[in-house]
Amino acid sequence: MQRRAFLALTAGGLALAGLQGSASPAPPAGLLSDFRWSMPDDRFGGFSAIEVMADGRDFVALSDKGAFIRGRIRRDAGGAIAGVEAGPVTPLLAQGRETLRPGRTDSEGLAIAPDGTAYVSFEGAARVLRYADLDGPAENLPSHPDFAGLQRNSALEALAIGPDGALYTLPERSGGESRPFPVWRFRNGRWDQPFSLPRSGGFLAVGADFGPDGRLYLLERQFAGLAGFASRIRRFALRGDRVTAAETVLQTPLGLHDNLEGISVWRDGARGMVATLIADDNFSFLFSTRLVEYRLPD
Repeated sequence: MQRRAFLALTAGGLALAGLQGSASPAPPAGLLSDFRWSMPDDRFGGFSAIEVMADGRDFVALSDKGAFIRGRIRRDAGGAIAGVEAGPVTPLLAQGRETLRPGRTDSEGLAIAPDGTAYVSFEGAARVLRYADLDGPAENLPSHPDFAGLQRNSALEALAIGPDGALYTLPERSGGESRPFPVWRFRNGRWDQPFSLPRSGGFLAVGADFGPDGRLYLLERQFAGLAGFASRIRRFALRGDRVTAAETVLQTPLGLHDNLEGISVWRDGARGMVATLIADDNFSFLFSTRLVEYRLPD
């Protein structure tokens, strides 16, 4: 989230800053870590996506200003996050050796294939870029005709790679609270729109990932002004072009966490299925970059 609703967030943040001494809402079951992460770098922040590797330690985080950072999570004996070693913040490149042009840097979704190929989805100019190496030049994927009609600041927010290697993306907003989120799929060199995901409760889509169980996990955010943010994770089973099952596996109360925008789901042998979430600080002193982890039901 780069600019949209910034004034509203700032007003809410100023009010919330005066309430820091009040009791925080109780977290739902399964909270493992809530770690504040910072670095002395003006480019640090605005993180909209995260990919955690299978070891639960190495990760890549994506900024919504066209940049990324690689890092490693340090954990204590119980597995909770104890620290982060990362850097530097590196700009994404365009098709050559130049960085992305102004107005085309609002990177929101990140998906990394098993062979290391990375895909990045964008708002603003709605598109998906492919990187054989995140440090190298980009390749434009073909565009779907629907992308041109998406709301400029609510376009391709979430991105994930399915077990079959197909790429899935969806917008932050569907165009109406009762209208489902359209999901586009890229495989065999072309896009289609095989299914939609139901929308409910005023939540907006902000991140997605396929877990080790092969199911699609959707991170959603609700912003309620002075009350702050609530987050929800829904899990969907897919069969071909159909959604065959859906369930809510996590919902946090308003005000518990900051603006959680990115999700990565992985399996820890001792703790089962874990969702690592990253909060976007919107490059504002009123908010913070945080890594939040929850154990999810198998």
